[in-house]
Amino acid sequence: MKTSSPSDAPRPGHSSVAALLQSQGALIALVSILLFGALRYDNFIGWQNVSDVLSNSSKFGLIAVGMAFVIMSGGIDLSVGTVAVLSSVLAARYSNYGIAPGIAAGIVVGLLAGLVNGVLIARFRLMPFIVTLCTYIAARGLALIISDRQTVSISYEHGFDTVGQGDFLALPIPLWIAAAIVLAGALLLRYARFGRAVLAVGGNEEAARLMGLPVVKVKIGVYVISGALAGLAGVIVASQTSGSPTEGVGWELIAIASVVVGGTLLTGGQGSVLNTVTGVLLLSVILNLINFENGYTGGAHLTLGSYWQTIARGLFLLAVILLQSRLARRSP
Repeated sequence: MKTSSPSDAPRPGHSSVAALLQSQGALIALVSILLFGALRYDNFIGWQNVSDVLSNSSKFGLIAVGMAFVIMSGGIDLSVGTVAVLSSVLAARYSNYGIAPGIAAGIVVGLLAGLVNGVLIARFRLMPFIVTLCTYIAARGLALIISDRQTVSISYEHGFDTVGQGDFLALPIPLWIAAAIVLAGALLLRYARFGRAVLAVGGNEEAARLMGLPVVKVKIGVYVISGALAGLAGVIVASQTSGSPTEGVGWELIAIASVVVGGTLLTGGQGSVLNTVTGVLLLSVILNLINFENGYTGGAHLTLGSYWQTIARGLFLLAVILLQSRLARRSP
């Protein structure tokens, strides 16, 4: 029998570096891309570009935070994209009655969709993939029916557009909304009993049940959070443009990619809200970098069409995920 020797054990320095890279790989990649863009392109880190990137990322940040809680509990939510679309259509329609009714309509429909998902998954023990896929299809159909397959314009008379297009203290209002949700989510995960229960359920559901944790309530709760945040994202989308029933294609994949790139395990039991937001920003900055590269006139450059942009983003994210997975296996 082969016995292990002291030289076989991972050295403390290497283990700590591997653990740091695994947990903060997305942040390191984000900083590297920002440095590259700042050195190569004019105005890449200018205020206008930074503000636009942050504002456009806000809706994906909301969806990704909700997705992070679901994945950390050991589940998955494929319905967030179409739920956001349905919420945007209803928010646009109810914006005729004022800002509050428009916001409430979007959030409530998202919350109800999340509640249905959670009850079917937690109470009836149905597979999250199947349940949320059915909700995905149903929400898309409802959005088409309610909108009559047409874009629903918002009402500008009551100021509903300020939710997505207004500024507060020189920063876009969607950014303030997303920042408040991220802060609340991070505090909830780290300091609240619910956050610790989410990680426990995701780590080992049966053990969490034997410990006396309310597993059913926790699982319903994470899907309600995911649905409500998807609804809020839909409100922002409607206030920025309109309620379009054809939007939201692939948003659930962007959310899942952001969560995974941020270091959250798809198997559950481990994750971070702040790292998830880093994953969202990484995706947005990659797309922004490609757009700058297409318009670069200072020398040799690479021009990528929309399809190649998607391929480039996918390959880069795959590289980050593979690196983090390798480092996770090497770290203790």
